[in-house]
Amino acid sequence: MKMMKCLLPLAATLVLAACQTYQPQPYDYTAFKESNPKSILVLPPLNESPDVKATWGMLTATTFPLSEAGYYVFPVAVAAEVFKQNGLTNAADIHDVKLDKLHSIFGNDAVLYVTVKEYGTKYQVLQSVTTVRAEAKLVDAHTGKELWSGSAVASDAGQKSNNNILAALLGAIIDQVVGTLGDKGYDMAQTAGVQLLSPAKHNGILHGPRSPHYQKEPGQR
Repeated sequence: MKMMKCLLPLAATLVLAACQTYQPQPYDYTAFKESNPKSILVLPPLNESPDVKATWGMLTATTFPLSEAGYYVFPVAVAAEVFKQNGLTNAADIHDVKLDKLHSIFGNDAVLYVTVKEYGTKYQVLQSVTTVRAEAKLVDAHTGKELWSGSAVASDAGQKSNNNILAALLGAIIDQVVGTLGDKGYDMAQTAGVQLLSPAKHNGILHGPRSPHYQKEPGQR
């Protein structure tokens, strides 16, 4: 009985410790603040998924969150045309272009490198799941120093639940037909882009000079 009384406080302490929410280490924004970029050139994302639409689907998802964060973002269509005129149409080749060359062409302060790790819809017997997972890093165009990096994943897996097998099967068929005609990955990429590049997320990108929250770290107001 005495042993039980001794163990109860220890058990309670362990339970409380397990229930505490894990908080990642705060990001070190020293290099970011020193660089103080005002304009960002987004390169076509590298695609490590089997879906050929991933590069452009994810690229279109970057402009809005970065602009909302307070940065000037070079229009992706204009940048793509400039690369094309210089014989560069492959994302991997564009990622290999030296920073000083990019800066001499665009006059950008920073470059955003994005890699798509997963993109598209996987069809199963009773449901389909669309997932987009991406990583990004922001680099100073003058020094090559990494200013920030992050990752995000967006999926509709948790949005679908149906206990009726017939309804679930019918829903899966409809999803597959719709997915064949369109690009559900594109819609999910827009969500992933916001999650990846929004200053609202923990350890997210800093607010830019056009934001009223300029230089404040994510979560600060």
